[in-house]
Amino acid sequence: MVPWLLLALPLGATAAAGRDKLLGVHPSALAKYTPSKSNTWKCLDGSKEISWNAVNDDYCDCPDGSDEPGTSACPDSRFWCKNEGHIGAYIHSSRVGDGLCETECCDGSDERPGTCPNRCKEIGEAYRAKRDAELKIQKTGSKIRSTYIAFAHKERKRLEDLAASLEKDIVAKEKEVEKLREIAERTESLTQAALDHKRQSPLYQSLLNHNKALKSLKREYKKHADREKQLGQILDSLRTGYNPNYQDMAVLEADGEESSTPEPESEKTEEAVDDGLWTADELDSELDDLIGTDYTSLLLEHEDHINTPTEDSLLFKITSYIPDAWLPQYEAWKDNFVDWLEKLGIVSEESSGSSTEATRAQQALTEANTELNHMRREKTESESDVLKIFNPEHFGAEGEWKKLDDTCINHEVGDYTYELCFFKEAKQKPNKGGSNFSLGRFQSWNKDARPGSPEYYSKQVYQHGTRCWNGPERSVVVLLTCGVENTIYSVQELEKCEYQFKGTSPALCLPPGKEPQNHEEL
Repeated sequence: MVPWLLLALPLGATAAAGRDKLLGVHPSALAKYTPSKSNTWKCLDGSKEISWNAVNDDYCDCPDGSDEPGTSACPDSRFWCKNEGHIGAYIHSSRVGDGLCETECCDGSDERPGTCPNRCKEIGEAYRAKRDAELKIQKTGSKIRSTYIAFAHKERKRLEDLAASLEKDIVAKEKEVEKLREIAERTESLTQAALDHKRQSPLYQSLLNHNKALKSLKREYKKHADREKQLGQILDSLRTGYNPNYQDMAVLEADGEESSTPEPESEKTEEAVDDGLWTADELDSELDDLIGTDYTSLLLEHEDHINTPTEDSLLFKITSYIPDAWLPQYEAWKDNFVDWLEKLGIVSEESSGSSTEATRAQQALTEANTELNHMRREKTESESDVLKIFNPEHFGAEGEWKKLDDTCINHEVGDYTYELCFFKEAKQKPNKGGSNFSLGRFQSWNKDARPGSPEYYSKQVYQHGTRCWNGPERSVVVLLTCGVENTIYSVQELEKCEYQFKGTSPALCLPPGKEPQNHEEL
């Protein structure tokens, strides 16, 4: 044997014998690494008893690798770095003694003495400064979160009171509707034949023709408006998504013409509107109501107007002063009296006003029914919202997210402003004019996490936005962390038309001590 190899053997044995037997052992397991009176030690799985001197001797004796916590001799085992002054951490045994200074082992205990400097003091100080700053944010954010929770409780109380109040109003309105229905049935005196005769009048027929013309104009206008919107979106997509490296001359020409086309004079200055003509906003808001006019009622009201004397007869106003219990008798007497006047030729059937009164009664019934249906819908929505407020799958187990329902936040990146309205919709808005694009509507929280956990509320998914030019529908994944403000601080397009927002919200700031623990500290 080579002489220097003979010298190396006792040196290696001495080094192994002098190695700390507790090196790499987690504090919770120190009591398990104690030799017996006969200086032996059992593997932690109980499968084998070895000499205490064989522990941490850089040779794997135990099947579970427990005899080599401080070396790399056993595969798939872990080394515990004490890191005094900072946070203890595990590393894989394969990284022990490899000559590299591991970040997780800032004390350098995984390498031979002198190989790696002990940087735990400075790393620990930096870590504690960062942790203190984060703790300050968490404390402030948790106080804001508590106001969100208080709002949720008030909102539930408000919605419960609203539902209870609506229940009473619905009962009263149902009685009113029933009463109006009885009145409408009693006052309905105009025969269908007479009504059909009135509908043959030139005025009524002209109104119907005007209605058809309006509907036709609206249909054609909508076609052109939709087409113009599509063309605008195509041009906006070409400008924002076109890759000049493709050298598509048709696209370049279309984009060039769009950018160089002077703005029409009518768009620069507001077009003068003739007196009495509707503006564009009035057309959008009032045209549907005009088209939906009840021309039969209008015709009857017109006849009533031209046949009514300048001073209304007390005969048809007296119902305002008669108690409800006497109304049936009065209505019967009035009908008989009017019939008698008509037979004597004193008044005509047209001027009696019975048809107009029937129309008004029917209109009152219709309006009351509309109000009743609105109350029922509002009550149903209120009861549904009450159930969602403290549902972990909706606004959180404590209702902390209800405050942000439909709250909008913005972040500007380049030529665009990105808007996120919580639980509603995300949008992309050009800063220099052009069409807005929907990036999707709220679909879900983080489906990969348990409802009610912090991880569940750290991710929101918005889908089915405006379809990209020759691409998929736009969508957004929103990643949230604890912060003292509701804000977006980062927007990225990870894939074509697939966006990622990063932001903060106090709703994620749990009170200190309630957050999940992910590390151990010495």
